[in-house]
Amino acid sequence: MVFNRSVLAKAALGPAAGAVLMAFMASGAIPAYQMYSVALAAVYSIVVLSVGLLAGWSGIWSVGHPAFFAIGAYFAAYGSGHDWPLEAVMLGAVATGAVLGTFLGYAGARFSTLYIALLTLAFTMVSLELINRWSSVTGGDQGAPVLQLRSVLGLGTLAGGGTEPQYLAVGAAAVVLALAVPAAASGLRMRLVAAKSHPLAARTIGIAPEAQSALAFAASAACTSFAGVLLGLITGFVSPDPFSLGFGIALVAACVLGGVGTVLGAVAGGAYLTWNPSLSSAVGLPQPVVQGLVLIGVLLFLPGGAVPFLARPARALLRRALPRREERRQAAALPLGSSSADLPVDIPPPVRTAGAESPALLRLEHLSVAYGGLKALEDASLSVRQGEILAVIGPNGAGKTTLLNVLSGLTGNGRVHGSADFAGRPLLRTRATARRRLGIGRTFQHAEVFSELTVAENVLCTRRRITAGHRASVARLLDAVGLADVADRRPAELPFGLQKRLDLARAMAEEPRLLVLDEPFGGLDAGERALLADHIRRLQARGTAVVVIDHVLDDLFSVAHRVLAFDFGRTIGEGTPDTVLEVPEVRLSYLGTVGGKAELPERVGERSVIRLRGVGHTYGGVVALRDVDLDVREGVVLGVTGANGAGKSTLAGVLHGSLHPARGSRVTDIGGGGTARTSLAPEGRALFKTLSLRENLEVAAYAAGITGAPLRERLEETTEWLPPRLRDRMSTSAAALSGGEQQMLAIARALIVGPDVLIVDEPALGLAPALVDEVYDRLVRLAHDGLTVVLLEQLLSRAMSVCHEVVVLHEGVVAAQGRPGDPSFAVLAEAAYFSGDRETAATAT
Repeated sequence: MVFNRSVLAKAALGPAAGAVLMAFMASGAIPAYQMYSVALAAVYSIVVLSVGLLAGWSGIWSVGHPAFFAIGAYFAAYGSGHDWPLEAVMLGAVATGAVLGTFLGYAGARFSTLYIALLTLAFTMVSLELINRWSSVTGGDQGAPVLQLRSVLGLGTLAGGGTEPQYLAVGAAAVVLALAVPAAASGLRMRLVAAKSHPLAARTIGIAPEAQSALAFAASAACTSFAGVLLGLITGFVSPDPFSLGFGIALVAACVLGGVGTVLGAVAGGAYLTWNPSLSSAVGLPQPVVQGLVLIGVLLFLPGGAVPFLARPARALLRRALPRREERRQAAALPLGSSSADLPVDIPPPVRTAGAESPALLRLEHLSVAYGGLKALEDASLSVRQGEILAVIGPNGAGKTTLLNVLSGLTGNGRVHGSADFAGRPLLRTRATARRRLGIGRTFQHAEVFSELTVAENVLCTRRRITAGHRASVARLLDAVGLADVADRRPAELPFGLQKRLDLARAMAEEPRLLVLDEPFGGLDAGERALLADHIRRLQARGTAVVVIDHVLDDLFSVAHRVLAFDFGRTIGEGTPDTVLEVPEVRLSYLGTVGGKAELPERVGERSVIRLRGVGHTYGGVVALRDVDLDVREGVVLGVTGANGAGKSTLAGVLHGSLHPARGSRVTDIGGGGTARTSLAPEGRALFKTLSLRENLEVAAYAAGITGAPLRERLEETTEWLPPRLRDRMSTSAAALSGGEQQMLAIARALIVGPDVLIVDEPALGLAPALVDEVYDRLVRLAHDGLTVVLLEQLLSRAMSVCHEVVVLHEGVVAAQGRPGDPSFAVLAEAAYFSGDRETAATAT
């Protein structure tokens, strides 16, 4: 729990309101016949709060809470008939609810929201059947009375159905609501929300989603069972009717009506449940109809709930009346665009080399990871010394991310063999959630932050219990990475560069001994990359070991001591940043081999069928393309090459027309004022695996408006393009094909619409060399038939061997463009591929 003046003031509102309400009840201002309704609303508020917080914090929607409500009520009935003390009844109900809730939460954590709802539905159905059949305890259909419960703590004797339980219900609700306020600001809530928002990222900071679900469900069920005891006391009689499935649905509706996960929303929901029968009688409609209409109205017009909607104007007035906290500290905050030189310097200067005498902190030997028949890593070995920065490079699919997942325990269903030791302890047998405590921090390629937490909470949630010292430490950390002035904002409000900083700050919290960085430079501009590189050097200067993978080689090599190269899951080379690219196998993995040049058609047009001018595109602040000018000429085989993340797939979408660029223009022309028809075979093929080969082709034709006789003609032409082994299996599902066969089907599906320009994204990805040759031979054959082809290819040499023209992309910019027949272009293209520096490339020629 977190206690400060603001939190305590908010928490005190509940008991204060409860005291005022009880004073009104005692004075007679509330009629006696209404006191029961007030007490019932208080009880319902507790139940709605427990259901709403479970949904809002853990993402678990339960329709099983009527069963927990019934557990408390029947505990009260049974205890009153056997002279149990009030406290024993409450403790028994709470403990039983907590145990059953733990089971449901842990079991349901492995399933989706729908299956958890079905699990809780089954729990309620079983509980109702048990209530009806266990008549010796529950009274069956006839119910059971709640006579009286005596308190051993001096609270007197509470008679079922009397006025004393009504006061107890109001007071208990006030206390529960008050406790919910500091819980909302606690580490418990942050960890629950983190586990809900991103389970994999949560594991890397020591949060087990299944344990959090079990804990949340246990607390919610215990709270509801406690409310059930209060219900039994204020009604004086317990029967199965109030605990039906209909009540479970009404609870969900009440949560949505008031506002999921809000304290005041629970009060509004409790009042709604209490007075809904009166509302139904007033309008002359059945209660289910009124509940349905209210729920539909709220979902359509108040999707956040009534209380958040009504509170919005009040917050707006408050912001205008009081200066914002961010504005008050703006002068002291670090500007968002500040450079690394502006950061506080409280550590020694960065050390560019790591001493060979440093002990090995991490050691992997003969490590292999397989997913089914696919070997993502094969016999990989490496070591990292304390205070060393190890860079891991390789083309797309080389196994780099799998290596990082092994270190952080996120291999999923992969079969892992070999050995891994971290600080003298076996790593592979250590759970993912325990590796944070060992001293391993992890970032992700796409900045997997917790979207429902603020920036500060994203870092605070790494702690189980949060103290004032922890908050001060996090404030200093955020200031060091330039996030102090956005500490109270949600990640969605920040540009991608700041989200990357947040991901790094969360990994840096608690000062890990090993920091694992997954493509930290990707998507950042030059200034942000320089700032990140400075952070990495500062961490290394403190003695932190760093394992980092990336495709931005310039920035990666600027911080690394050693570089390890992977391809096809194997280690293919090792060296310093100055020498590793000279290793033949490493160069081969990036550039490929130049085999026999394909016999391309000599006659090509000079007219541009697609023209791009000043094209730029971003994804949530990530720059994918920048000021691209490109002409695709009629009849040309145009190759677009570059490392993973260079922007090739984005350019393919723009050329195809399925992606509208944020800036610039795209013009298509086939002469005579017509528009060139483009077709795309995307990276990864994107086939409909459950459909047959014929059906995959037909779906594409239908989408293009081709039916009837033209469809039959196109099918016949396209089928003839396929190799015989596929022509004879047109009724086979696409999932039964090999990788190369699937690639040819994906190209055929793009061809069936009769395009003027065929765009093929990474056709060789994941294929054996023989299949690669077959796919490219068929693409070249299409060029001889007069089709304009754009090939997006990671290997430079392959593009040089099968294309009329080649464009080299580097970080979204056209770094080089020319014809493979030009003797100087190969050197120029290679330099541009690795560095993107046109001047360096020109000098290399």
